[in-house]
Amino acid sequence: MIVKKESACEQFIANDGCRIRELLHPKNDPIGTGFSLAIAEVAVGGRTVRHRLHQDEAYFIVAGTGIAHVNGERHPVGSGDAVFIPGGDEQWIENSGETMLKFAAIVAPPWRAEDDERLD
Repeated sequence: MIVKKESACEQFIANDGCRIRELLHPKNDPIGTGFSLAIAEVAVGGRTVRHRLHQDEAYFIVAGTGIAHVNGERHPVGSGDAVFIPGGDEQWIENSGETMLKFAAIVAPPWRAEDDERLD
């Protein structure tokens, strides 16, 4: 069993511009999972860079409100919502609320920087 606290994971700026804490990733943890799990944050008035991953990705909105953009579609999202983004689809998310937008991001197979293509 592996148990981690979000606050104990180092925060960094991801390729898409949001703040990330990797909770579970095979490169960091002795696990053989086919996914990675991170917590991402987008500041009030902020947005991620338009990008595409080779892998499938799912967001679970933990706090705040925003607008998810996937392949030209846009949809309001908020706490408790899940978003599925197929690998290869253009994506970005914006914080449309008055508090931090925070979401869990699950990427399968695990996220790799070389598979994250910035489009802006």
